[in-house]
Amino acid sequence: MALKVPRPRGRRLVALVAVLGVLLGGGSWAAVAASDDAAPAVHREDHVLTLPEKPGSKSTVRIDTSYFTSTATSGRRPAVLVGHGFGASKAAAAGQARQLARAGYAVLTWSARGFGHSTGKIGLNDPKGEVADVSHLIDWLAKRPEVQLDKPGDPRVGMTGASYGGAIALLTAGHDHRVDAIAPQITYWNLADALFPDGVFKKLWAGYFFTTGSAPVTTTVPNPARGVACHRFEAQLCRMYERVAVSGRPDAAARKMLESRSPKAIADEIKVPTLISQGQSDSLFPLGQADEMARTLKKNGAPVAVDWIEGGHDGGNREESRVLARTEAWFARYLKNERATDTGPAFRISRAGGVNAADGASRLRGASGDSYPGLRGDPRSVPLAGREQTLANPAGGDPPAISSVPGIGAALGSLSALGNGPALDFPGQYARFESAALKSAVQVTGSPTAKIRVRSDHDEAVLFAKVYDVGPDGQTQLLPHQLVTPLRVTGAKDGRTVSVRLPAIDHEFAAGHRMRLVVSATDMAYASPAEPAVYKVGLAGENALSVPTAPGVHTAPSSLPWWVWGLPLAAVLIAAALLLTGRRRTTPPAPDPDLADVPLRITGLTKKYAGAEDRYAVQDLTFGVERGQVLGLLGPNGAGKTTTLRMLMGLITPDEGEIRVFGHAVRPGAPVLSRVGAFVEGAGFLPHLTGRENLDLYWRATGRPAEDAHVEEALRIAGLGEALQRAVRTYSQGMRQRLAIAQAMLGLPDLLILDEPTNGLDPPQIREMRDVMIRYAAEGRTVIVSSHLLAEVEQTCTDLVVMDRGRLVQAGPVAEIVGSGDTLLVGTAEPVPAGVVEKVSALPFVASAAAGDDGLLVRLDGTAGTPELLAELLRLDVRVERIGPHRRLEDAFLTLIGGDR
Repeated sequence: MALKVPRPRGRRLVALVAVLGVLLGGGSWAAVAASDDAAPAVHREDHVLTLPEKPGSKSTVRIDTSYFTSTATSGRRPAVLVGHGFGASKAAAAGQARQLARAGYAVLTWSARGFGHSTGKIGLNDPKGEVADVSHLIDWLAKRPEVQLDKPGDPRVGMTGASYGGAIALLTAGHDHRVDAIAPQITYWNLADALFPDGVFKKLWAGYFFTTGSAPVTTTVPNPARGVACHRFEAQLCRMYERVAVSGRPDAAARKMLESRSPKAIADEIKVPTLISQGQSDSLFPLGQADEMARTLKKNGAPVAVDWIEGGHDGGNREESRVLARTEAWFARYLKNERATDTGPAFRISRAGGVNAADGASRLRGASGDSYPGLRGDPRSVPLAGREQTLANPAGGDPPAISSVPGIGAALGSLSALGNGPALDFPGQYARFESAALKSAVQVTGSPTAKIRVRSDHDEAVLFAKVYDVGPDGQTQLLPHQLVTPLRVTGAKDGRTVSVRLPAIDHEFAAGHRMRLVVSATDMAYASPAEPAVYKVGLAGENALSVPTAPGVHTAPSSLPWWVWGLPLAAVLIAAALLLTGRRRTTPPAPDPDLADVPLRITGLTKKYAGAEDRYAVQDLTFGVERGQVLGLLGPNGAGKTTTLRMLMGLITPDEGEIRVFGHAVRPGAPVLSRVGAFVEGAGFLPHLTGRENLDLYWRATGRPAEDAHVEEALRIAGLGEALQRAVRTYSQGMRQRLAIAQAMLGLPDLLILDEPTNGLDPPQIREMRDVMIRYAAEGRTVIVSSHLLAEVEQTCTDLVVMDRGRLVQAGPVAEIVGSGDTLLVGTAEPVPAGVVEKVSALPFVASAAAGDDGLLVRLDGTAGTPELLAELLRLDVRVERIGPHRRLEDAFLTLIGGDR
C-alpha cells in the first residue's frame, strides 16, 4: 500500500525543505567530519647533531633536532626550518612543524644553544654560533632523500619562527643564500634599538631576557650549558648586561655588540621573499622594528608582505592559526612555485571593531591595502592646548609611571574595565596636552609625531611620551596597546625643541573623544636617572601633534580573518514550530499600547508537563526586560530556564500567565516573533554548503524579503569573515557554534535569545562572544542569555533573573545582586608569604588582604584604585599574573538558591 503524504504549500514547503535539509545534513556532516579527522600521519625522527662550537673550532656543541615528514607526500619536497622563541625549545615548534609536514614539506625543528637538550652557551643568534648551526642543519637537509634540491648541497628551504626564531630566520637568510623564503614573526631588526631605544635602557624586558635565558631547564638529559645567574650566556654578553644593568645606561660597546648580532647588520644580503608578521601589542619589539625591516628588504628587491597581527609579546597570540595558514600560502608560492596561490595583501592589519576607549571591548576585523604605507602615512595635524608645565624625576626614579610590564602587559589592558585605565602617571611627574573633542573619528595608522620644547636643570633629560585616547567624559583614558616612547634629550639645560616619534599604532579615536599627549619623567619598564631632576616641557607650536592615516587601507568583510566566528541560530526551530503547529489558534489578546516599546514582559507564567502532577516546570514567573539590557537568566539544572525560553519563542504554550513582546501576546506563530532571534539547544547546517550559503538558505526558508535580512549588518556585528566562504564541514565546533549568532541576528531582531552560547568555545572565543552581546545591546536592542558560566555572566550582563524550582528567586541589576566591587583577586605565580600579606594589609588604601589558593584577595578602602595597588605589589616583588575584580556572583548565586544542593 502506498503512503500518501499531504503536500505542503507555499512558505511551508520552503520551510519543510530547509528543516529536512538541516536534519539530514546533520548526519552527513558527522560522517564528513569523521573522515576529516583522519589527517595524514606524520613521521618524526629525533637526531642529536654534533657541530663545531665556532667555525674551524675543535670544540663542539650538541644540537637536539626533530625531523617531520608526512606519509601522504611522496618524492622530494621543499624543506622548512621552524625556530622557537627565547626560553623555549624545539618542543614549542612541534605543532607547527606537524601541520607544515601535512602540507607537503620536510620540516626540521631544533633547540638553539643553551635551550632544551642542546648544549653550548646562548649567543643571542651569534653569526658564528647559532647562525652557523643553522647552516649545518641546511647541510643535513641537503643529504636527506625526501628533500628537493636546487643543486647538489642546496636544498629548497624556507624558515619561519617567532621572536628569537624569527630573528634567526632573517640572519640565516642573510648569511646563507641557500635559504629561499622566510616568514619571521614578532621579531627584531636591531636588538640594540629594541633594548636601548634612543639610548634609554629597557630594564624590565632586558632583565626578563637574561633571567629567562639563565633559568635552569628541567630535563632528563644532562646539559653542561646549564648554570645559574647569567652563566648560560656567552661571557661577553653577561658582562655587557651586568655593566648596563648596574649603570642604568647603555654604552657604545653594548650597542655595537647587539647590533652585530641583529639582522640589520647584514641588511643588504637579505634578498628572499619575506612575510613579516609583527604584533601590535608589543613593547619589546614594536612595529617600528618591522617597518625598518620591510623598507630595507623592499629596497633589496625582495617580495615583501607585512601583517600587523593583534597580539605580540604583551598581548598573546589569538591569530596563530591564521598566521600559520598565511605562512603556508607564502611557502606554497615561493618554495613550491605554485604561482596561482594567493599570498594575501601586501599590507594587512587586524583591527578591533566596535571598540571605544571606555570599555575595551574588542573583536578582530581585517583591513588591507595594496601597498605598505609605512609609519608616516598621510599625516594630519591635531591642535593641542596646554601651557608649559614643570615635572620632576624623583630620586631613584621611584615611584615610576606604569605603561606595560613584561609578563602581565595583557592583564593591564583588562584594568580599563575597572574604570581606572590601563596606565598610571603620578602627579608632579608628567605634563599633559590635550586636543579638542574630535568632530569625526580618526583612524591612526603609524607613528604619530610630536614637537615639544624641553628644559632641564641638568644637561640632559630622560622622558617618556605617549598618546592617550580620552573618552567624552574627559576622565576615562586608554593607552593604545600600553605603548610608550622613551627619549634622551641632551643639551637640555638651555632648552631644546625636539621631535618625538611616538609608538606606532593602529587605533581609531572615536568622534567626541580627545587625544592627550603625556610626557612623563618615569616609566616602570625603563631605567630613569637615579638623581632627582626638574624638567619643563611645553608645546612647540599649536599643531604640535601630527598623526598618520592610511587612506589606502580599507576594512571590508571579505578581508576579515579566515578563522573569524559565528554561532548557529536555532531559529530554524521556530520555522519548524510554525510548520508543525499550523492548526487553528485561539484569537490572541489585543496588543497593549503601553508596552509597545518594552521588549519583554512576563506575567504569572506557569507550565506543568504531563506526568509531573506534583511539580511545576515554571510557576508564577513574573519579570520584565528593557531596551539596551543584557539579561542573564540563571538557575541550577531543572530551574525552568529552557522551558521559559521555549514559551517565550512560542514553541510551547504556557498553562497560565502571559508573555508579551513589544506589547503583543506570544502564541505559536505570532507575527511579533519575527522581531525575536534565538539560539536554543544547538543548531544544524548543511555541511557541503558554505557558511554564507547556509545563512541565505535559512533566510529564504522564512519566506521574508531578502532586503529585510540585513545580512551585512548582522555579519558586521557578529564579526564573521573569510570563514563564510568555506564549507561548514571544515568548521571546528567553536566555529559552527559561532556561525549561529549571525543566523540569529539576520533581520536584526530587537530581542535576541541565547541559551548557553559559549558551549564549545575556547577562552578567546568566549571573550568575543561576550563582546558581541554587549555591542548588540548597546545599539538599542535587548539580549537574554542563559549560561552556567557565572564569571562570564557577571562580565557580560547588566541585569539578572535568578530562578530555582521554576520560581523567581530574585531579579535586578547585577551590581545589586552581586554586591560591592571593592574586592580584587590578585593571581600570583606562587604562594604569597605571610610577611608580604601583612605588608599589603598595612598599605594605607587597603582595608584588608588575605592569602588564598590562587593568590591574594585584597579589599580596597576606596581612596585608591587598582594601578596604585599593582605598583605596590610589584615593589614588594609579588609575581602578579592577573588582577581583576573578585568574582562574587558565584557566592551570591549559591546563597540565593541554597548553595549546598
